[in-house]
Amino acid sequence: MGIVVSRKVGKAVVRNRVRRRLREATRALLREGVAPAAMEGSVPSFDMVVIARPTAADASYHDLLHALRQAFGRGKLR
Repeated sequence: MGIVVSRKVGKAVVRNRVRRRLREATRALLREGVAPAAMEGSVPSFDMVVIARPTAADASYHDLLHALRQAFGRGKLR
């Protein structure tokens, strides 16, 4: 999985905060499990790139988690 946070999101401190929140939200979603179609044996097998938009700088952790949950759904990972 790759997380991309451009300079449009904010300065380095803000970008790193967004990156940390997205990483933790992804961990939380993966702990809940993924769809059987996204599994290879007992290990999740998919590639994902998350691109943070400037609105992510003001979003709470729960907002980011909700957005990632929707993205997982669109990608048929849930």
